[in-house]
Amino acid sequence: MATANEGTATTGTSTDTSTGTGTSTGGDRGDSSVELLISGMTCASCANRIERKLNKLDGVTATVNYATEKAKVSIATGIDEATLVEAVEQAGYSAKLPQPPASAPSAAAGSDTAGPTEEDGSVRALRTRVIISAVLTVPVIAMAMIPALQFDYWGFASLTLAAPVIVWAGLPFHRAAWQNLRHATATMDTLISMGTGAALLWSLYALFLGTAGDRGMTHPFSLTIDPSRADGASSIYLEVGAGVITFILLGRYFEARAKRRSGAALRALLELGAKEVSVLRDGREERVGIDELGVGDRFVVRPGEKIATDGTIVEGTSAVDASMVTGESVPVEVGPGDGVVGATVNAGGRLVVEATRVGADTQLAQMARMVEDAQTGKAGAQRLADRISGVFVPIVIALAVATFGFWAGTGAGLTPAFTAAVAVLIVACPCALGLATPTALMVGTGRGAQMGILIKGPEVLETTRRIDTIVLDKTGTVTTGRMTLLDVVAAEGEDPDEVLRMAGALEDSSEHPIAQAIAASARERLGDLAAVEDFANVAGLGVQGLVDGSGEHRAVLVGRPTLLAERGQPLPPALGEAMDAAAGLGRTAVAVGWDGRARGVLVVADAIKPTSAQAITQLRELGLTPMLLTGDSAAVAEAVAAEVGIDPGHVIAEVMPADKVERIRSLQAEGRRVAMVGDGVNDAAALAQADLGLSMGTGTDVAIEASDLTLVRGDLRAAVDAIRLSRRTLGTIKGNLFWAFAYNTALIPVAAAGLLNPMLAGAAMAFSSVFVVSNSLRLRTFRAHASAAGPDGATAAR
Repeated sequence: MATANEGTATTGTSTDTSTGTGTSTGGDRGDSSVELLISGMTCASCANRIERKLNKLDGVTATVNYATEKAKVSIATGIDEATLVEAVEQAGYSAKLPQPPASAPSAAAGSDTAGPTEEDGSVRALRTRVIISAVLTVPVIAMAMIPALQFDYWGFASLTLAAPVIVWAGLPFHRAAWQNLRHATATMDTLISMGTGAALLWSLYALFLGTAGDRGMTHPFSLTIDPSRADGASSIYLEVGAGVITFILLGRYFEARAKRRSGAALRALLELGAKEVSVLRDGREERVGIDELGVGDRFVVRPGEKIATDGTIVEGTSAVDASMVTGESVPVEVGPGDGVVGATVNAGGRLVVEATRVGADTQLAQMARMVEDAQTGKAGAQRLADRISGVFVPIVIALAVATFGFWAGTGAGLTPAFTAAVAVLIVACPCALGLATPTALMVGTGRGAQMGILIKGPEVLETTRRIDTIVLDKTGTVTTGRMTLLDVVAAEGEDPDEVLRMAGALEDSSEHPIAQAIAASARERLGDLAAVEDFANVAGLGVQGLVDGSGEHRAVLVGRPTLLAERGQPLPPALGEAMDAAAGLGRTAVAVGWDGRARGVLVVADAIKPTSAQAITQLRELGLTPMLLTGDSAAVAEAVAAEVGIDPGHVIAEVMPADKVERIRSLQAEGRRVAMVGDGVNDAAALAQADLGLSMGTGTDVAIEASDLTLVRGDLRAAVDAIRLSRRTLGTIKGNLFWAFAYNTALIPVAAAGLLNPMLAGAAMAFSSVFVVSNSLRLRTFRAHASAAGPDGATAAR
């Protein structure tokens, strides 16, 4: 998720550049809203605390999202925004309003909450802290565990190395613990700070006032322990404090990386838009920045260029590739009077377009808002450790204080009392608890990467076990997403190869995606293509030209049957039936003719991936109901569904991006747990809305960033492995957490009873950590479900 930083705007908030606030009038919602950027949250309980604080204000309804680090607040008229900021600060956190962007329309359309440079800097700082901590901690642990390394006065060397880790590297935990103390609350940070602080303070006491600083002192973890030095004042616990800080920081680092990547979805979405546009002014073309384009301006779009903004064509005809936005696999033929969408690509001739919507009103900007709204509305999966620690931490602190008070009150002396209290804190210090999630996640994600599966973070895993419905986008997910020649139907007496050779040579001169598919297939099957002269595009009908055939030029026509009929080359009944059959299956067919006769029909379509049918079967074996959701026509969708084995009643076709989100919501309203697999911009909002979003790595950056899981291989069978691996990883995390808490439950009473020396408490805690790591390493044995046979099978099975 994006980190809140000053000087940035937030998608979905219409910024008032005159006041510099992030307030939105709400438009047709009829209420006023403001978006706050929150900093200082360390767990989901922090978000809940801020939310409760804001909702106590009259006329305020707030939702705080820990993942996106934002608060969306609806406010009544007359509520001062400064009051909201003050309320957040009173809760112990920081809040600020988004600043106005430097440029107006497109920036206001939606930019992310933080620039990539600022985010990268914050993560780099955390990584530096982790690296320095690890470098200093490793020798401390080594000296504590290996007697051969325990030279004279080695305890003071350990102190020199461990003190910076506990004090400097652990500063975020200590600072958070101090904030919690000021507001009479406690979190995991409190226990980490107290446990590591106690380990440091007791080690200082043992080194300078006790016997741990003796020249020949042997660490309690060593196999040979001097019984005369078995009291608490002879033991140091520096490796405990340094190790806890380092491991917990490592977990925080992985979390920060996942949050940083999540915010990139909106940036990637907006990057699709054109940056400059050729505007027609006073009869001349003028190249200007997209921010200078206004409603009513006319601009030029050349072949291969992106359409700058939503508008209406006033001049020219072409084919527009809208697959990046609408999901349509077949380019759309457009002409004067037709509407076009910004960020789609002009695949044919020159167009002049009149802008009808710019900035925040464009479909691209609206999609950006849908992505953010879906992310904000998704119920964040709070970490199990955070939920339990809400009760666990205060209890442990209370037990440590009670232990000290009990033994001091019985006259046993301060040293035994402090030793028992330290033993409670150390044995409860959440080293294993902190390792439970990151180690399982590291091993699970590492194994997934070998199989082409990227898991963004632990927060996405809980839903994998509960999903019962998986919604599949068609284009690029079930199908290849590329137009492919499927069939050549030749007229009676004609050679199919000759039909393809003549059509392929002529289509090679066209930029139309269907033409390029035919030309590519002809080149692949027949080799070099013949030369073409006098090539011409017949607007809306097809192409014509002279193709060199066996030493003579033939006038070839390729396109709609109407084009051939107008030139006296009507289709015979057999070719007409082939055209109708292709249309019935939702495929595109073009006619080919020369020398006064129609010679054949070429059938082109978005080909189904060879592994899709197998993947559908495997998804059913996981107890999931596969559904097909696409912007293509019903005929295309039903044909694809029938071929891969999806039930006809589970096909939803002819839906626009906003409809995809609504379809996902309606399925969720029925009580279903929905996973969504997609690859295009049009899928981004639906991926974010779904309980689990899976994106094909062969798709757009927007879909990848908006999803929870990325399937790098582009093979739908990877979705099966992704769900299995996620469930297995989640099971490992929960197992780790269970044993971590079981260990605490068993040993805390022993420590409180004064029966557990702090040195043994440290040993027990180290053992629990080893157990958690070992349990996590079992994920390396995970095997892909996909067979080694077939495309990508060898890779998947490794």
